[in-house]
Amino acid sequence: MLRAAPLPPAGLDVALIRQAVPHLRALGPHEAGDDPPSGPSQPPESPALTPAAVLLPIVDHREPTLLLTRRVDTLRKHAGQIAFPGGRVDHDDESAIAAALRETREEIGLGAERIDVAGPLADYRTNSGYRITPVVGVVEPGFTLTPHAGEVADVFEVPLGHVLDPRNHERHIGQWQGREHAFYVIHHGERRIWGVTAGIIVNFARALALLGGGR
Repeated sequence: MLRAAPLPPAGLDVALIRQAVPHLRALGPHEAGDDPPSGPSQPPESPALTPAAVLLPIVDHREPTLLLTRRVDTLRKHAGQIAFPGGRVDHDDESAIAAALRETREEIGLGAERIDVAGPLADYRTNSGYRITPVVGVVEPGFTLTPHAGEVADVFEVPLGHVLDPRNHERHIGQWQGREHAFYVIHHGERRIWGVTAGIIVNFARALALLGGGR
């Protein structure tokens, strides 16, 4: 197991993050982490990649948190894993942002009217054939959630500072389909965030650090 090298602190003021996000997509991805482990199995420009979108809901507490879900154990894929609300971009979706908001409403009952969209991050490509657009949104506290019983076992918050801190980004090496791959794990208490979800968080943290370092 390797840990990510320390990076400059990104700052956790939600107003500053909201201002920074529109500039982050242009910085591109900075690390990989996948589920199965990281590294695209096809060229980034491959038309075979299926578009998808997830929401990174930052809850605007005095100490900001990140809202995450745990999938039910009966799903055919990714059962029991920690994930962002999200899914495939449908033909009826006007954009990846629209897809992320729709999926969030469907999965956890959090409506678009409660979400202040800051903007999309760089696309994240997975071994399983998806091109995921992470969308950052700020949510005011006091919401009520209605998780989809067939998809979501739990919805919970983790401190944003904890998951963005590179000291908590554990880089592991594993085997998948006979090849060696790297992937990230982020622990918080008994929670184990890994794969695509951890990889997107690591990319977000690195992009914030790069932007902050350029000021």
